[in-house]
Amino acid sequence: MTPDTNFFQIRIATSERDLKAAQRLRYRVFVEELGGDGPHVDHENRLERDEFDPVVDHLCLIDSRRSAEDLDHVVGVYRLLPGMRAAEMGRFYCDGEYDLTPLRESGRNLLELGRSCVDPAYRGGTSMFLLWNALADYVLDLGVEVLFGVASFHGTDIQALAPSLSWLHHHHLAPEALRPVAKPDCYQSMDLMPAGQVDRREAMVNMPALIKAYLRLGGVVGQGAYLDRDFNTTDVFLLMDTAAMSDKHRKFYETRWQQAQ
Repeated sequence: MTPDTNFFQIRIATSERDLKAAQRLRYRVFVEELGGDGPHVDHENRLERDEFDPVVDHLCLIDSRRSAEDLDHVVGVYRLLPGMRAAEMGRFYCDGEYDLTPLRESGRNLLELGRSCVDPAYRGGTSMFLLWNALADYVLDLGVEVLFGVASFHGTDIQALAPSLSWLHHHHLAPEALRPVAKPDCYQSMDLMPAGQVDRREAMVNMPALIKAYLRLGGVVGQGAYLDRDFNTTDVFLLMDTAAMSDKHRKFYETRWQQAQ
């Protein structure tokens, strides 16, 4: 059965109302649901925000049936920071957690992805595919060669996360020439178990859906995880070289998207 997506719209936020609705969604997910916090979180108005918000593009999934007046019309969001804009600002968000020297020295056209989230009522459907389809257009328009950003495991219990982190380290480590390394202040090794002792099924059961999706598309990870105690997360660095994305991965994406139509 083909799902009804006629009520969805996707656009880059162009109004203060769209931006605040995106920040309200982020608050519901990252603060209320996942227990995060931070110096820029506005608890009184229930907005999760930071100093990057005025600079980035917010790719918003809109449910036109919801009220824009009540700021609940944004049901999915991706935060996008092109490399040239980051250079003007002086840094990427990920600079706070990882040494990005290998990426900067690569000379490639970069795009940082962040603050990806979907309203709980819209998960498991077409929402992420719609966002990714729009993201693909954005990437093509800007000629982006490398996508990257941090993706998070909920919590900082390293023993519980050991199978997943070890699997990433042993099977999906980025090429050294492009491999960022987590900053030493909150560095957490992901080489926690010998490769032969890591059970793939156990590792994948506890792997966040977003990370698994990137891996299916050929994504790789940086060295070490970063413990973000403010947000109560264990962050891993994900990057995807668009030139290295194989036909197999492209076909996987296209097939899954077609199935979601």
